[in-house]
Amino acid sequence: MTENEIAEIRRRIRHDKNNITKLKGCYVSGKKEITAEFSQTVGLLSLEESETLFKILKKTLSGKPGKNLIDIRFSTEQVSDSEEHRLLMKLRDSELEDEEALHALYEKIIASFPTEDNFIIFLGCDKYDVPNKSKNDETMEDDSTEMFRYVLCSVCPVKLTKSGIGFFAGDASFRNIGADMAIAAPETGFLFPCFDDRSTNIYNALFYTRSTGDDYKPTAEALFCTEYPMPALEQKENFRTLLAEAADQDCSYEFVHNVHEHIAEMIDEHKNSKQEEPLLLGKKDVKRVLTDCGASEENISSFDETYDRTFGEKTEISPMNLIEPGQFEVKTPDVTIKVSPDKSYLLETRIIDGTKYVLVRAEEGVQVNGVGIRFETDTL
Repeated sequence: MTENEIAEIRRRIRHDKNNITKLKGCYVSGKKEITAEFSQTVGLLSLEESETLFKILKKTLSGKPGKNLIDIRFSTEQVSDSEEHRLLMKLRDSELEDEEALHALYEKIIASFPTEDNFIIFLGCDKYDVPNKSKNDETMEDDSTEMFRYVLCSVCPVKLTKSGIGFFAGDASFRNIGADMAIAAPETGFLFPCFDDRSTNIYNALFYTRSTGDDYKPTAEALFCTEYPMPALEQKENFRTLLAEAADQDCSYEFVHNVHEHIAEMIDEHKNSKQEEPLLLGKKDVKRVLTDCGASEENISSFDETYDRTFGEKTEISPMNLIEPGQFEVKTPDVTIKVSPDKSYLLETRIIDGTKYVLVRAEEGVQVNGVGIRFETDTL
């Protein structure tokens, strides 16, 4: 799903937009036992309550594609005949009324969700009468040929709030407010099926993870029984290792800076082109970036083998998982320097009298603990 398609579904998750009539789920104790189940009719909730619950569901569609929102692809064999795909289809087609399917889903999540705390599994099923768009990309609300029916699932920790004191305006008094259990933002969840090309795609699901690590990989694998893509955090760490190996002795400040700048420019160009499809870099693209930025032919000779071993021969990577476009960082064991990428020219590395330095150019406005300072005569 593209960012625009995700945003289109996100905009529906509010009381006056969607067709979700019931919210279903269960409460799970730290001992991995279901202690309560619920089937809440949305129409019986107050406006404030329904909006609060819809905001929780909506967070399952937040974050960046490829980083927090992972595209899960089912094989043709899975769609044709597999227990995991049948389960998802039953949930959708029954609009969450198939109790056997619901409990099968609960069991998969409970067994694989990595926590010893209480949590809630929370589901809604919506039907979206998708409006067509004109040649000018204008939405035609009264013209539709597609009904997109989907299930949205959130898995949320339940956390104990702190006790405190509150003021009650009615009788102008202060009273103690005891600790209570509150639903936190989702840690993981999914959308099924996907809304690709603004249409139903039962070959894909969208898996949400608040963490960019592999914390919820077991949950995804339990739900979808398919290969889980390398998490964004792992991609970034592996790219850093790949960068150091590819450059070897050429791995200078200038080289790493040039790679960052080159990839950031690719991200900007793609954004400005307003292309719907996300930007992905394959092996040849990454190799070309390293070569253009100064990696020698000798050092990059084994790049193909290293890339295949690290990421997989045909793996394409989101450049947003390789760098932070708006952040440039220089780090030593004792000091960390962060600078806007467009000001990175203010930094340089130098060896002076045999000692290695990271130098920061500073003309005016230098402060120490908030106090403006003057420079003494240069002694270097």
